[in-house]
Amino acid sequence: MKIQHKIPKTIVAALAVLAVPAAAFAAPALTGSSTAPRTASTVSTASCPRGWGSLPEANSNVRASTPATTSVTNVRTGRHACYDRFVVDLTGGPTGYDVRYVRNVYQDGSGFLVPLRGGAKLQIVVRAPSYNIDTGKATYSPKNPKALTNVAGYSTFRQLAFAGSFEGQTTIGLGVRARLPFRVFTLAGPGSNSRLVIDVAHHW
Repeated sequence: MKIQHKIPKTIVAALAVLAVPAAAFAAPALTGSSTAPRTASTVSTASCPRGWGSLPEANSNVRASTPATTSVTNVRTGRHACYDRFVVDLTGGPTGYDVRYVRNVYQDGSGFLVPLRGGAKLQIVVRAPSYNIDTGKATYSPKNPKALTNVAGYSTFRQLAFAGSFEGQTTIGLGVRARLPFRVFTLAGPGSNSRLVIDVAHHW
């Protein structure tokens, strides 16, 4: 007598399941999920000053209280996260200034054109000479009038050129990348001296 063993349907179903590749049960990849891994940004946005403009900035009221011996002694430049900075060192207290975008910068006295690299040109007039008024001796005499400082690699500055000192004021041409916002202010020190500062932003 042959005995036939019947396999319960539940066992058959279980065996069928085991025959299915495990990959078929893999959960679908998460897309657009808040739990999905994200790539951290390596770019940090600096909190740059706001409210600057491109219109002329001038201060002529300081001149009356500035000693006649005030003169330009040096110029310097520096790079910052949001702007490039130009500094004029002065003997004595702060003096007047006139800073504005112009089509071209010209030498004081002679009227010769001062070539400048860049998409826009700032004319910086400092109400102080680069010589001693009493003796006529130069207080600032750049080695290279066409390149007062090395601005290679600067974001905004392209060239700084000396445009001369005439009738008690000094003019400097600043070539920049574009007509970008700027600000002008004075700082006291070191000691009894002062500084005129021009910052030109990297972007609007």
